[in-house]
Amino acid sequence: MRTFAHDDDSAVVIVGSGAGGGTLANELAQKGIGVVLLEAGKQQSTASFVNDEWGSFEQLAWRDPRTSSGSFRLARDFPDLPAWVCKSVGGTTTHWAGASLRFRAHEFKARTTYGALDGANLLDWPLTLEELAPYYDRAEDKMGVTRTHGIPGLPGNNNFKVFYNGAKKLGYKDCHTGHMAINSRPRAGRAACRQLGFCFAGCKMGAKWSTLYTEIPAGIATGKLELRAECHVSRIEHDARGQVTGVVYFDAAGREQRQRARIVCVAGNSLESPRLLLLSASSKYPDGLANSSGKVGRNYMRHTSGSVFARFDEPVHFYRGTTMAGVITDESRHDPTRGFAAGYELETISTGLPFAAAFLDPGAWGPELTAMIDGYANLAGLWVVGEDMPQATNRITLDDTVTDHFGLPVAHVHFDDHPNDVAMREHGYRQGRALYEAVGARQVMLTPPFPSSHNLGTCRMSEKPADGVVNRFGQAHDIPNLFVSDGSQFTTGGAENPTLTIVALAIRQAEHIAAQMTARAI
Repeated sequence: MRTFAHDDDSAVVIVGSGAGGGTLANELAQKGIGVVLLEAGKQQSTASFVNDEWGSFEQLAWRDPRTSSGSFRLARDFPDLPAWVCKSVGGTTTHWAGASLRFRAHEFKARTTYGALDGANLLDWPLTLEELAPYYDRAEDKMGVTRTHGIPGLPGNNNFKVFYNGAKKLGYKDCHTGHMAINSRPRAGRAACRQLGFCFAGCKMGAKWSTLYTEIPAGIATGKLELRAECHVSRIEHDARGQVTGVVYFDAAGREQRQRARIVCVAGNSLESPRLLLLSASSKYPDGLANSSGKVGRNYMRHTSGSVFARFDEPVHFYRGTTMAGVITDESRHDPTRGFAAGYELETISTGLPFAAAFLDPGAWGPELTAMIDGYANLAGLWVVGEDMPQATNRITLDDTVTDHFGLPVAHVHFDDHPNDVAMREHGYRQGRALYEAVGARQVMLTPPFPSSHNLGTCRMSEKPADGVVNRFGQAHDIPNLFVSDGSQFTTGGAENPTLTIVALAIRQAEHIAAQMTARAI
């Protein structure tokens, strides 16, 4: 693997190795551009992954402290874990379930489509589905998304069969095993899915796409990419003109290092990216980098979510097979006659027994919960995931009263549900209950949101600098050689799982950066 000197200012420095950062690193390396990829977590592998829920959580999750506030239930149930993201090479692509759905055209035009919703800070994206479609196509091919590029869908497990039969009883038309970045047959040197059921853990088969063993090794093979694991970036530096010049980070031994850079791309997810920009405040940028609009950290979105679990008389064994290979897309339309704007997806979900005990109804006890636990083998489950409304008051800030082990203020997450979010969740709950009751469920339990792994919007993309943080290429309005390369650049959240869109934007961003470098514009 190539190494770069700390004073080499020719490279692009990328902070974070997940869907955005890992993809961007490979795309740039393939174009002959030198890249230093910094990742705060350790490097795992298909051999070191563990098929154990709690063991995997300990291995992969970002467990540095965070704090939270607001009316959302996570502030009560999991105040120090409002988000479930990873601190590992590959980022949350080690943990994600693989669902890969394109945004719909109307979701890029949320303000135009939904109108002025009281309390919602809606804004149209500065790009369209038509513009992003070629990059979606390239992302689907890169990731091996089922039902694209001639790749067959995954088989349906028992959880899907219950889900599918209930969907047909309710009259849903678009229900299948999904567009999944999980190999349904061997592809790109990786095995087909063996239906082990540990999709929320690292995939030991390598069937599920992750930048850990796809993008990053491919980039390293070019001789243009250096990966540095266990390197926690503490601030971004700039010169007198205001252009970024590099980053300061703590290495695996806890020593402070400085890496010079021509360009810095921040891809630490929607909590850590704004945190880093805010931690990089200076006399020139007293409110943090790229924050002349005051929007860094604001408009935090986590998707409207909740789960529905049902107990049947006969075994389902929903934990066997692919966790999220099942989707109903009928409800993703915008139809205000339902009592809310925007839409949502229904997707299959399962948990292991330990997570079921922890997440079905945190803090609860009694016969309803114990009946579900006792009937674990007979459970089926689905997840409601929909477009939540951006609000300026939902935001990430620095908590000066709590610090991490480097002495840095941690991210504080404040979130209040918008009334539209509540109405959407209740509609999803009703439909989920009806679906399972239509096929004979003995008991149905409505489960509150888990710690979020869909974290979006805190460095939003906007046409006008006053409305956001970055432009249509993820380039900071204030600082041309600073980019945001993860889900925090989302203007609005859409109803779909975000990873495919993050990858598509990274491919597009790489083209823009390469063109700007060639033109000596940055």
